[in-house]
Amino acid sequence: MFAAFFIAPIVYAVVQSLFATESSGLGFGAPETKFAFFDNYVRAFSDPTFSQSLLRLLLFSAILVPLMVVTALGLALLLDSASARFPRVFRIISFAPYGVPGVVATLLWGFLYVPATSPILQVLSNWGIDVNPLSSSVVLFAIANISLWGFAGYNMVILSSALDAIPSELYEAARVDGASAWATILHIKLPLVRPSVILVTVFTIIGTLQLFVEPLVLRPLTTAIGTTFTPNLAAYNQAFAQGNSNLASAMAVIVALLGFVVSFGFLRFVNRKGNRAW
Repeated sequence: MFAAFFIAPIVYAVVQSLFATESSGLGFGAPETKFAFFDNYVRAFSDPTFSQSLLRLLLFSAILVPLMVVTALGLALLLDSASARFPRVFRIISFAPYGVPGVVATLLWGFLYVPATSPILQVLSNWGIDVNPLSSSVVLFAIANISLWGFAGYNMVILSSALDAIPSELYEAARVDGASAWATILHIKLPLVRPSVILVTVFTIIGTLQLFVEPLVLRPLTTAIGTTFTPNLAAYNQAFAQGNSNLASAMAVIVALLGFVVSFGFLRFVNRKGNRAW
């Protein structure tokens, strides 16, 4: 199962990226598939729109990853606090958006982002505040908000489970020593949930590099999102609109390598710190 549904598609994509389909003669003959080596990769990187989509994707990761980790960790700490009321209800409400499919969630937020259909934007407009979340200057933040709404609760559950696994004896010892709630968080909770925070960060990095559904659904609502807004959207356009599956495979492999480099770089960075304090 692992080889069929994980290894085989990766191998197939890499092989596809090394070939190119060309029309023979004056274009009336049957197309021929030829070995192109790295020509598709050179073509992808030489396309300025694709290079811009890669930079835009990295910018999106820089926006979403810190927001996601801080929000999920904050929710988990609130849920773990001694003064938390109705923790089960709080956990369900926070986790519920994760159960909404990405397409549905984007459609819901799309109605809230369009001034003509958004009651919130209409109220702000009546107050003299004109906001367009789908403008080119803030559309990345609008997409990040959708992802944050959908996955913060999922990551909160991971961090909450890590907090629940901390031995209660440590909290009792901290109270005996007169540690405040903030001191307990800084010196007990955060250091002990560090592996889970790293896991959530890696998951979020990988998730941001897979950005596809949100811009695809929001694209009809704004001119700020083009066919090459993200690398995955560019690969989708090449495969299904342009009919160039070989170039699309090369773009997909580039995104996969980018995800590997960024994730490995982050893990290398945090592992160098070892068990040092935050």
